[in-house]
Amino acid sequence: MTKQIKLRIFPSGEVQAETLGIRGKKCMDYIAILEQLLDAEAIDSERTSEYWLEENTSLASSQTHQAEEALQINPSQIKRGA
Repeated sequence: MTKQIKLRIFPSGEVQAETLGIRGKKCMDYIAILEQLLDAEAIDSERTSEYWLEENTSLASSQTHQAEEALQINPSQIKRGA
């Protein structure tokens, strides 16, 4: 599976991000990158079955074991303007 980050931006300004195809603790690196890009702070994250896998561990079925790392960013934490 290709490594991906799926972003959802809501009208309230809340941003949710999911990592796909990133196994192990490396997915946590992307939280810091997103916080930096958005100039925001993560308020919640969830670890899924993919988080607990070694990077080189194969999944029995990518469709049944597809995991996501969810990240929510509080819109009031996003600094606007430059």
